[in-house]
This record gives sequence, structure tokens and C-alpha cells, in this order.
Amino acid sequence: MSERLRVAVVTPLREELCELVEQREPRVEMVRDQSLLAPVRYPADHRGDPAFVRTPEQRQRFAEMIAGADALFGLPDDDAQELRKAVAANPGLRWVHTMAAGGGAHVKAAGLTDEELNRVTFTTSAGVHGGPLMEFALFGLLAGAKNLPRLQADAVRHEWPERWLMNQLGEQTVLVLGLGGIGREVARVLDAMGTRVIGTSRRGEPVDGVSELVHPDDLAEVVGRVNGIVVTLPGTAATEKLVSAAVLDAVRPGTTLVNVGRGSVIDEDALVGALRDGRIGFAALDVVAVEPLDRDNPLWDLPNVLISPHNATLTPAEEQRIAELFADNATRLLDGRELRNVVDIVEFY
Repeated sequence: MSERLRVAVVTPLREELCELVEQREPRVEMVRDQSLLAPVRYPADHRGDPAFVRTPEQRQRFAEMIAGADALFGLPDDDAQELRKAVAANPGLRWVHTMAAGGGAHVKAAGLTDEELNRVTFTTSAGVHGGPLMEFALFGLLAGAKNLPRLQADAVRHEWPERWLMNQLGEQTVLVLGLGGIGREVARVLDAMGTRVIGTSRRGEPVDGVSELVHPDDLAEVVGRVNGIVVTLPGTAATEKLVSAAVLDAVRPGTTLVNVGRGSVIDEDALVGALRDGRIGFAALDVVAVEPLDRDNPLWDLPNVLISPHNATLTPAEEQRIAELFADNATRLLDGRELRNVVDIVEFY
């Protein structure tokens, strides 16, 4: 790698954050033209306004900026097919950083050749979202333990019922599916609250705050012992419908289910049935299998479901955290050190 790194900013990033990267790593040149990027609709809007259309002259300048870069900050227009075009058009491209923690799914969707996958290093923003997603997971588990749907139904009826028992999360057992950055943060906080944490692991390496490790293939044998399940897993071939009909058949009645990973990990048809008959007492879903969720999907109308529109990661600090992560990785790249959050080009996570 040369002594400097020329980075094309191809997803919306505020000017002050472009400058922050250059200040953190002076060997980086953040090549940007804000007029070529879609206007943002909200903080950390990595796609930008979908109504934005470049003129032919702007398209040419955008393509030239990409073709002359050593690295890309983001995916062009946050689109996998635009990534494919960018990699093909620039044989000198060596690194692409994706905004999403699950950016490997975009890389897979780009359909790159083996040569391209080996030539370009892809990294994700994993870790940036650990805190916000941990809080959503905790929010969902607490909502289930305290029976939020019942409280809301009583409020709608203006009804003050006889007193009834609420559960205490600190006295429960929670299964965390996936012990990456997000899962470890969830486990840490739950353990601090007194909750017993079981976690899934294929390698069996100990994790702080996790009292028991189980293999993902053994979920049906474990879920009957837990009060809550938190999904933090990425969407891969290995995790497709891991929370299957068989797993949902085996849960303890009234179990709380939270998903902050990917919607494809859960068999949603089976989930609807489990929600209807009470096997799953409450579900808090920040992700679903197909997004946006179809207006006719039964999940919308079930009283024991909370839908969040893949919004749990969005905080005022997200953009800056991603910029700081990118700056750190740029330094690692220029110094010949291992990058953080490199996408596995076999499993694509």
C-alpha cells in the first residue's frame, strides 16, 4: 500500500466527519463532493433520499471518483449492484468499508468473482451498534417480563385491575443466540442484573457473563429451560431459520423473544403460530425476514408483538462512531496491521 490512502466517500457523510477521519489519520485523503451524494433524511442515513438522481455530468464525476480511489467509505448509493460495478471498474481498489454491522450480506449480494473477493478487503461497522442494540434487547426482555401488552390493554380500556404478578428479569434465564460484539454486550449487562445467561457457540470458548455454552444445533433441547431468547446472529446460510418450528415448539410457554440480528434467523410463519398460542408470550422485533414488513403481514396485528423498523441502531452518535472506526482501520491498513471487522468471504458475515 502507498504512503497515502485515497478514499472515495460514496455514502452520505457530514463534512465535519470527513475532516475528523483526516485528522485522526493524516495519511488519508477523503475525496468527496457533497453535491454527488443524496441528501440525508435523518442522521446516519446511509442511503440518502431515494428521490435523488444524478445528472449525466454528476454520474460521470461520481464514477471517476470511484475509479481513482484506493478505498471506498460505504457502498455506492448503499446498493450491492453498484458495489459490483465499482469493484469491476477499479482494479486498484483494495478496501471497502460498509456502514452496516451486517455488511457481509451486501457483499454477498454483489455477486463478486473470487478474484475480486480476494483482491478487495471488506469491513463492516460491527461493534458500533453494540450499545444501542443491547439496550433494545434489554428493553424487549423487560417489556416481556413486565407484560407490556397487558399494561397497554388495560390503559386502552381505562381499567384498573386487581394486582397481578410481574416477573423480574434478574431472576430469569436468557438464551443469547450469537456471542459476537452485540451478544457479548447483552450477556454482560444481563449478568450484571443477576440474570443467568446461556449462549450459543460453535467453538465453545468461554465468554464473560455467560454461565453455559450450547451448540446452535441443540437449541430445541435448551429453549425449554429459558424465559427469554435474544437473537443477535447475522443472516447466513448457517443461520437461516435457526429458530425453527421445532425450536419454537419446544419453548417454555410465555417465553420472550427479541431479535436484533437478522430476520432470516427466525421461521416467521412458525413464530406467528407461537405468538398466537402463547408459546411466545411477547416478541420485540427490530428486524424481519423481508423489509419493509408487508402491510398485510400478521405480525402487525398481534397484540404481543412490538415492531421496530430496523431502527434500534440509530442514535445521534452512530455516524461519528463509524467514522472513528474507519479512521482506526485506515491506520491499521497503512501500517500493515490486521483490520477490524473483516468480512468472511465464505460465510459473508
